[in-house]
Amino acid sequence: MTKLSIGFYSGSFDPITNGHMAVLEGALTSFDRVVIGIGVHAVKKGMFDFDQRKALIEQSLSDSALDPSCVTIVAFDGLVVDAARKADAKAIVRGLRDASDFDYEMQMAGMNAQLAPDIQTIFIPATVETRPISATLVRQIAVMGGDVSSFVPAPVLQALKKLK
Repeated sequence: MTKLSIGFYSGSFDPITNGHMAVLEGALTSFDRVVIGIGVHAVKKGMFDFDQRKALIEQSLSDSALDPSCVTIVAFDGLVVDAARKADAKAIVRGLRDASDFDYEMQMAGMNAQLAPDIQTIFIPATVETRPISATLVRQIAVMGGDVSSFVPAPVLQALKKLK
């Protein structure tokens, strides 16, 4: 199978989860390179800032079987299609956990197709193990002192423990 050249995987990645890593792994089977676009917004304060999120993704990649040389991490604050185009991506990569994700992501894919007909949206389904994981739930559980070790890569777990 011939791989597409570049996929653009956008999200907040606050923090990166095992679900994100599974989607990234899936994307790397279809693309030569994946650009991870971390959405940053001046008014929206995250648990981790951009530099911390980028470092956690890099550390998680180093701890995984994935090839870090095939992944680039950038920040963006505008439209995903503009960031994807700037990265020379041929497609936007989106993960799907359930029907509600599908409904939302289909709507976004339709809007993005209107804005940038030259950029395709590619959906990658969550693995059975990662289907219930969301960064929002991970943040909530971690803040309340719960065990998130099965939901995040080891570097993220260590960073979450330091926040307490």
